[in-house]
Amino acid sequence: MQENWVVAAKRADFQAIGEKFHIDPVIARLIRNRDVTGDEAIRQYLEGRLEDLADPLCMKGMQEAVALLQAWIAENRKIRVIGDYDIDGIMSSYILVTALTRLGAEADVCIPERIRDGYGLNENLVRQAAEEGIDVILTCDNGISAAEQIRLAGELGLHTIVTDHHEVPYEELPDGERHWKLPPADAVIDPKQPDCPYPYKGLCGAGVAFRLVQALYRAEGLDAAEAEQFLEYAAIATVGDVMDLTGENRILVREGLARLHRTPSPGLRALCAQNGIELQQTDVYHIGFVIGPCLNASGRLDTAVRALRLLRTADSAEAARLAGDLISLNNSRKALTEEGVREAAEMVDSTSLKQDRVLVVYLPDCHESIAGIIAGRLRERYARPAFVLTRTEKGVKGSGRSIEAYSMYEELTRCGDLLTQFGGHPMAAGLSLPEKNLDAFRRQINENCTLTEKEMVPKITIDIAMPFSYVSENLLSQMQLLRPFGKGNTRPLFAQKNLRTSFLRVFGKNRNVAKLQLTDEQGRRIPAVYFGDADAFAAYAGNHETLSVIYYPGIDQWQDRRTIQLTIVSYR
Repeated sequence: MQENWVVAAKRADFQAIGEKFHIDPVIARLIRNRDVTGDEAIRQYLEGRLEDLADPLCMKGMQEAVALLQAWIAENRKIRVIGDYDIDGIMSSYILVTALTRLGAEADVCIPERIRDGYGLNENLVRQAAEEGIDVILTCDNGISAAEQIRLAGELGLHTIVTDHHEVPYEELPDGERHWKLPPADAVIDPKQPDCPYPYKGLCGAGVAFRLVQALYRAEGLDAAEAEQFLEYAAIATVGDVMDLTGENRILVREGLARLHRTPSPGLRALCAQNGIELQQTDVYHIGFVIGPCLNASGRLDTAVRALRLLRTADSAEAARLAGDLISLNNSRKALTEEGVREAAEMVDSTSLKQDRVLVVYLPDCHESIAGIIAGRLRERYARPAFVLTRTEKGVKGSGRSIEAYSMYEELTRCGDLLTQFGGHPMAAGLSLPEKNLDAFRRQINENCTLTEKEMVPKITIDIAMPFSYVSENLLSQMQLLRPFGKGNTRPLFAQKNLRTSFLRVFGKNRNVAKLQLTDEQGRRIPAVYFGDADAFAAYAGNHETLSVIYYPGIDQWQDRRTIQLTIVSYR
C-alpha cells in the first residue's frame, strides 16, 4: 500500500529545553512533536501525578450529582448503575457500584445485553428498574443520547444521573448553529457538554466515573487513597477504549499501570496469568491486545456480566474459571472475525464498493458484536472510513471506524434522517437503520464525503531522520520517560536512508519475522528485525541495493547479553 512519509518539523529551542529538564535534546524534540509546549505542560508530561488532575468539582453537573448521591444514600434509596457491554462500560460499572457499596448505598448494577437490549439505556431497562423498586438510575459510559428514556424514567418516578463521555447530540440549524440535546436528568456529567469548564475533554467513561468517586469520597470525608484503588480500572478502560494518552489520560494510565503491577484483584491476576502475561511487565500493549479483547469478548458473544463477575470476585478459584471462560470466548471471537474480514474484503474487491470513499459493507449474517472490529480491519486495509452493517430482528445495525481526516459522528448527523439511532466519536460510531434505507445511506454518506485522495493515503509521521549511530543505551533509557505509548502519544519513530542489508534470515511458522543487519554509508552496522510478511520484505531487500527504513530502537536481551536492535516499521 502507498504510504506518505512525513518528517515532523515542529520548532523549539531543544537545547534549552534539554538543559532545563535534564533531558537529551532528542527527547525534547520528541516531546515537542507531541504538541507539548510550555514549561508547565512539559513538567506535567514528564512528571505528572494525580495532584495535577483538575478538581473534579469543576466538571459541569459534578457538585449536583455528589449532593444528590449523598442524600439518596442517606435515605437508603435503591440505586441501579447501568453501564455498557464494552470494556469502558464494564470498568465504569465496576468503579461506581463498588464505590457506592463502600459508602453503604443499596446499589446494584445492570449491563445491557448487546443483542437483546442494544447500546445504552433503553425503555425496557427503565421499566424493569421501576418494576423492581429502583429509585435512582446512574448511567456510566452511556446516557448522554438517552433523552427519551430518561424522560420516561422521570414519568415513572425514577431519579437519574448521567455520567458519560460521548459527544452530546445536537441538531444543526439552518444558520449553522447547533442546538444541543441534553437529557432531562437530575444531573448530567459529561466533559463534552459545550459549557463544561472542565479543562480536559478526553476522559473515557471510566475516567469520568473515577472523578465522580473521588469527589464523592472527598465529600464523605474518606481518605483520597481509597478512591485511588480504582485507578487500574480507569487505566484499563482508557487504553481499551482507545482514548488519547495525553493530558489527564496520560496520568491516569501511568498511575494505573503502576497499581496494576501489584493489583490485589484475583480476577485481573488470573486473566494476566492465563494469558501468560507477567503482572509486573503489563503495559499498554497487553491491555490493548490481550486483556482488553478478553474482557470485551464477554459482551460480544455472551454477556458482559461475566467480565464484571471476574472483577468483583474475591475467590481465586472462581477467578481462574471465569478468566478461562473469557479467553475461550475471545478465541471464538477471533475465528468469527477472520471469517468476517475475509468475506467483507472479497465483497469490496469484487463490487463497485471499491470505488467508494466511505465503505458501507452489509454482512447480513455477521454476528453484530464483531461488526466494529471488521470495520476497523477494513479501514486499515483500504485506508478509508468503513461501516459494517448486519441484520437484526429490529432492522440493520452496525459500527463504523474512521480515519483522522473524517469525523464519523458529524457525518452520521448529516444522514440522521435515514437512521433509527446513532452515536459515538469522530473516530468510531454505532448506528441502526431500516433495511430499506441501506442503499440511500451508502449513497448519501458518499455524496457528502469531501475526503481527497491525499487524505486517504496512510501517513506515517517520522519524529526525526536520525542516523542509528546516535542510538545509545542512555537515549533508550531517557525514552522511557515518554511512556506510556499509545493513541495520541505514539512510540517515537526514526528514519534513515541508504542502508544496506546483510545476513537476512526469515523465521516463524507463518514466516512473519525477518532478522538482519543494517549497514549505513559510514560502514556502521546494527542488528534489526522486521515483523510482517517477512518473505516479501526479504524479496524486496534482495532486489534493491539500499533501503530507507522507518524504525524504533530497543534492547534485545538474550540471557545476560544486551544488544541495541532496531525494529523496522516500514521500508522503501
